[in-house]
Amino acid sequence: MPLSFASPTESAVPLFLIDADDLDAFLATRSDDDQLWLKTNGFSAALGSVCVIPGEGEIAAVVAGFGTKKTRARGRFVFGAVRAKLSDGTYALHTTLTGEALDEQLLAWLLSGYVFDKYVKKSLPAVHLIAPEGVDVARLEAIAAGEALTRDLINTPSNDMGPAELEQAARDLAQAHGAEISVTVGEALLTQNFPMIHAVGRASPRAPALIDMRWGEAGPTLTLVGKGVCFDTGGLNLKPGSSMGLMKKDMGGAATVLGLAKMIMALEVPLRLRVLIPAVENAVSGNAFRPQDVLTSRKGLTVEINNTDAEGRLVLADALALADETPPDLLISMATLTGAARVAVGPDLAPFFATDSTDALALSKAATKVADPVWQLPYWEPYENMIEPGIADLDNAPSGGMAGSITAALFLRRFVTETPRYMHFDIYGWNPTAAPARPKGGVGQGARALLAALPELLSL
Repeated sequence: MPLSFASPTESAVPLFLIDADDLDAFLATRSDDDQLWLKTNGFSAALGSVCVIPGEGEIAAVVAGFGTKKTRARGRFVFGAVRAKLSDGTYALHTTLTGEALDEQLLAWLLSGYVFDKYVKKSLPAVHLIAPEGVDVARLEAIAAGEALTRDLINTPSNDMGPAELEQAARDLAQAHGAEISVTVGEALLTQNFPMIHAVGRASPRAPALIDMRWGEAGPTLTLVGKGVCFDTGGLNLKPGSSMGLMKKDMGGAATVLGLAKMIMALEVPLRLRVLIPAVENAVSGNAFRPQDVLTSRKGLTVEINNTDAEGRLVLADALALADETPPDLLISMATLTGAARVAVGPDLAPFFATDSTDALALSKAATKVADPVWQLPYWEPYENMIEPGIADLDNAPSGGMAGSITAALFLRRFVTETPRYMHFDIYGWNPTAAPARPKGGVGQGARALLAALPELLSL
């Protein structure tokens, strides 16, 4: 079902979104019968509440509660909860909200229409909304479509979403928007000097690959690198079953950069875009890479393997090295990289690192405006020695169990030497409990914040 708004029609039912603080003023505009009806039904404009005002044989109007500033502060996309409480029909939204606040709630409406029904058919009520005049409907629909792509890719189980299927998703996206794409697969990774991508993926019968997509003819350059580990067993350092259960989402970084790329291309943002995705499955077999192996990366740096379950940074390192050979104006990596990030900030916030403080500030401001929360963590220089094992240039899994997200970010930064402006996201990519406009399952993080920040980040 497309995530889109309805065209205007005179038969649409008025849908009023009312702030609790404005309830008295709203009631004063209604008839005595409507006031009595709303009061009798106990409508107080509580967050997510809905009251249907009857007419003569039809619905005259619907009133939805927007709560108070205090109750809204504990969540976002609250208008998404209203959609499920409405009966079939077309509704026209009336609200005093404007600007970014209105955009957030309209996007909530669109995203609340998302459903993953590839394996079991699900139906949503045939509820449609007419957006208020002046809203950039096309932009909101493009953002929703990008987010839906990210969710679909993450939600698809690994038996149907291996490196080849992730490659096909990228090819489909490239074809839809006139982008160029090339893919290096299997043994060609060795001849093309992507040794760590090959090492991580060689144990699987599903060949590893590096996906390289380019779009745009003019403007500043943006390169997105997404971790595409389609399933992570942990390798020879095998994960316990409880930790392996969500590993279909370990390609969440790739899914998120593809979703962001879809938004950028659909909106024709005036830049030159490159997307790099190392797509692998970290499996177990006789030729799997081993603890204490020393790998030589594309950059020439050697890496001692102290845990085969810290494989994401290895495949990202080769992709980042490639990106750094043609330095873009801005380089961004996104990955479901460390459990340490989740311990630090939980599933809602997207931790990020930035080499440029101005970029970090621009992103944080944009994230607040579009309700896509992020949180900056530091490239803490004193921890550099933690990733230096002595036997090789780098250690892929420092001992001690502390600062795991930071040491992983420092590891990745070693492969970005020519590009001054680099940002890294350590996302979760999963919504563990259902929330308005965000069902349990795969979810994009940071993409909308980046899209909103691009004009300032790249002087567009």
